[in-house]
Amino acid sequence: MSPDERTKLWETYSKKPTLELREQLINEYIPLVKIVAGRLMIYFGNKIEFDELVSCGCFGLLDAFDKFKYEKGVKFETYASLRIRGAIIDEVRKYDPLSRGARQKQKQLDQAYRDLETQFGRTPKEEEVAAYLGITTDELYDLMQISNASNIISLDDFVEDNGDVGFNDIEDTSGYQNPENGIVMEERKAAIIKALDELTDNEKKVITLYYYEEMTLKEIALVMEVSESRVSQLHSRAIQKLKVVLGKNIELFF
Repeated sequence: MSPDERTKLWETYSKKPTLELREQLINEYIPLVKIVAGRLMIYFGNKIEFDELVSCGCFGLLDAFDKFKYEKGVKFETYASLRIRGAIIDEVRKYDPLSRGARQKQKQLDQAYRDLETQFGRTPKEEEVAAYLGITTDELYDLMQISNASNIISLDDFVEDNGDVGFNDIEDTSGYQNPENGIVMEERKAAIIKALDELTDNEKKVITLYYYEEMTLKEIALVMEVSESRVSQLHSRAIQKLKVVLGKNIELFF
C-alpha cells in the first residue's frame, strides 16, 4: 500500500472505525515491528530470539493503535515506533543480562577501561582489559554485550508505565531551533568524529551502517560478509571504546 493509500485508509477509519479497517491498518504496520526489533537485536545478540522481540513488539503496536489519535497530526509510524520499542524493552528487562549483578559488572568494566586508559595514555586493548579483570577475552566480549544491553535499557527509563509515551513527548523539530542547541550539536558532532578515530576499520563500518545507514544486524552481516554474532561483537567493542572517549555523550548513539 502506498503512503497516499495508507493516509486515505486512516482518514476513513478515523471517521468510521470498523474491525475490518482496524485489522487492515494493523497488518500494514507489522513490517514496522520487524524493523524496530531488527534494530534492537544488535544490543542483545543471542540473548533473545528475534521472533520473541517481534512478538513483544506486536503488543506495542496494538497498544499504539488503540491509543493513537489521528486528528493530532502526528505520524503513526513515529508514535508506534516508540511504543513498539518500549514494549520490547519492557520484555527484555526480565532477562538475566539486565539484572542488578550485570549492572555492577558494567560499572566494573567501565572502571577498568578508565583505569587502563589513564595508565597507558590510550584506549586499552581487549586483551589488556581482560587481563586486568582476570577473565578471558570471550568472557569480556560477553560482558561488553551485557553492558550495551544495559545501556539501551537505562536510556529508555524515560518511557514510564510500560513504555507509555504521550503525544506531548513527540516534538516537531522542523521549525525554529535555538542557536545554542546548534552550537552544542556541532560540539558533540566534533567529539563523535574524534572518538571514531579510536575504532578499527571494521568497528567504524558497523557504527556507520547501524547508526547512520540504519541497517539491521542481519543486513550489516550480509554487507560485511560475516556472522551476525561477529557484527554484534564488533558493535559491543566499538561502543565500549566510544564510552571511554565520549562519556555521557555516548547517549547520542542510542
